[in-house]
Amino acid sequence: MSMIALGMPGLRRADPDAALDTSGRPDTPALVDRFGRVARDLRISLTSACSLRCTYCMPAEGLPVVPRDELLSAEEIARLVALAVHDLGVRDIRFTGGEPLLRPDLVEIVERSARVAAGASLSLTTNGIGLERRIDALLAAGLTRLNISLDTVDRDHFARLTRRDRLPAVLRGIEAARRAGVTPLKINAVLMRDTLDGAGDLVAWALDHGVELRFIEQMPLDADEAWVRENMVDAAELIDSLAPRFVLSHPHRDDPHAPAETWLVDGGPASIGIIASVTRSFCEACDRTRLTAEGTVRSCLFGDDETDLRGLLRGGATDDELAERWRAAMWGKQAGHGMSLAGFRRPERTMGAIGG
Repeated sequence: MSMIALGMPGLRRADPDAALDTSGRPDTPALVDRFGRVARDLRISLTSACSLRCTYCMPAEGLPVVPRDELLSAEEIARLVALAVHDLGVRDIRFTGGEPLLRPDLVEIVERSARVAAGASLSLTTNGIGLERRIDALLAAGLTRLNISLDTVDRDHFARLTRRDRLPAVLRGIEAARRAGVTPLKINAVLMRDTLDGAGDLVAWALDHGVELRFIEQMPLDADEAWVRENMVDAAELIDSLAPRFVLSHPHRDDPHAPAETWLVDGGPASIGIIASVTRSFCEACDRTRLTAEGTVRSCLFGDDETDLRGLLRGGATDDELAERWRAAMWGKQAGHGMSLAGFRRPERTMGAIGG
């Protein structure tokens, strides 16, 4: 195993020429792991750069810049997307970051991916800054779904949380997506002690604007390592805090692999989602596989081992060789994040470096 230098603590990265242990793996083309889970949802990080510095994700100074030639190119991404869809059974593809809108070739990435991934959904997770200038081109290129991050609708509070006074730019991006007809338009909000008092205002704003709001329990993926389990806001506390203003009822999950539990608001049809990543773990049903911006397979957010596909790509590997390496990486996926265990260790990379 060799180490990769990213201007941050070294991570274990599987040598592209080394063999991974696949003993006991069934003869199937799918991305199956030792616990019987099958990965059909691919998250592709396009960059670790971001236009915000959210306290639960990025350090104040940002993450070290990854040289452009170390990032997967649009052509390389499209090749791996085609492989994932046609050879490995992936059905959903989501582009993440950092902030993917900072990739100048984002439209090309979406267009190339859409061309080779017929039948699969293509979505984007973004903070929305600059989206109003690119939404039409992205939809024309083949983007089908959109998630936008927004933790508060209070401008001063937003500036403190993100270390940037950019709330108007985010709201312009959201409005542009609404005008373009993106549906459903999902808004992701990270639950924090600092944002709990404003959760009701965010729900009211989401209902007024016809967007699907989803609250996410904060995980220990912050660069400042300030996350403490005893101080986190869980799903139960959120529900209690919203009770004076809204009646939440009929929690359900239509798709067992979907991370969000949906609650009707005031009897419906409006609803909000709650992703209880920590307290109601959905690891047993996890169907995700991840590619970092540098081209490594990461089978779990909380597993630091990464398997290099970029080296194979640039070394002339065939699609069959790439697929076998990807299957082997996923076979070794860990059972879950293990946050409730005494020996839990947070990952060395932050969410911004891994990809959301």
